[in-house]
Amino acid sequence: MALKYSNGMAVGTPAPDFSLPGIDGKTHTLASYSDAAVLVVVFTCNHCPYAKACEARLIAIQKDYLDKGVRLLAINPNNAQAYPDDSFENMQTRATEKGFNFPYLHDESQTVARAYDAACTPDIFVFDAARKLTYNGRIDDNWQDESKVTRRDLRAALDATLAKQAMPFEVVASMGCSIKWKTPLA
Repeated sequence: MALKYSNGMAVGTPAPDFSLPGIDGKTHTLASYSDAAVLVVVFTCNHCPYAKACEARLIAIQKDYLDKGVRLLAINPNNAQAYPDDSFENMQTRATEKGFNFPYLHDESQTVARAYDAACTPDIFVFDAARKLTYNGRIDDNWQDESKVTRRDLRAALDATLAKQAMPFEVVASMGCSIKWKTPLA
C-alpha cells in the first residue's frame, strides 16, 4: 500500500465537469447537482483501507447535512483490471452492503480523476453553490479509529462553506492509497 497525500487543488478553482455512470444505472453530471448548496466530491475505492475506514463517516455526514443542501458523491477512478475489487459490479455490491446514501460513480477512463488532480483514496473536494472549491483536505484527524477523532475537518469545512466563510483552521491534506492509474502520469 503506497501512502499518498492529496495534491491540494487551489481554493476558488471551478469544479471540473464530468459525465459518469453511477451504480444506480444513471449517468451523473456536474449539472445533476445544480440544486445543491454545497457539493462534496470524494475520490474513493473499494479496496483501500483508508477509503474503507471513512465510509461510515461519509454516510453519517451525508445524513447530517442533507437537509442543509449538501450533496455528497463518491467516484471510483481505480484501474479495475489491476484491482478487481474496484470493478463496477463490486462497487454495486459494496454500496449495497454498506448502505451508501450517496451516488457512487465509476471513472473507468480516469479522465475525471485527472481533471480534479485527485491523488489518493479518499481525496475530498468541497465546492460552494457557484461550484468553486472551498476545501480539499482530510475528513478528520484519525482515519484509523473514529472514537479517537478530536478534529472533524470535513464537517467544519462544510459549516464554513454553508456560512460563506473562509476555513477556520489550517487545512491538512487527505491521505490514503494512491489512485491506481492505468498508465503512469506524464
